[in-house]
Amino acid sequence: MSERAAPFYCPYCGDEDLRPSEEGHGAWECAACNRAFRLKFLGLLTRGLGRDGGPADTNDDETHRGEEGA
Repeated sequence: MSERAAPFYCPYCGDEDLRPSEEGHGAWECAACNRAFRLKFLGLLTRGLGRDGGPADTNDDETHRGEEGA
């Protein structure tokens, strides 16, 4: 089994001085801005990717056009 991925940057200040927190799995501390945060993988999306590598076309634009004016 491989190592778990670690964040490269703080999501708040963008600094790279991150350390694992004693709060448990997925918890990190940023020494630059003195914040603590937790990362959690929620799962894979069911819609997948389109042929060009972008999001699959779900025609959401056509569905919501009529709702904007209402």
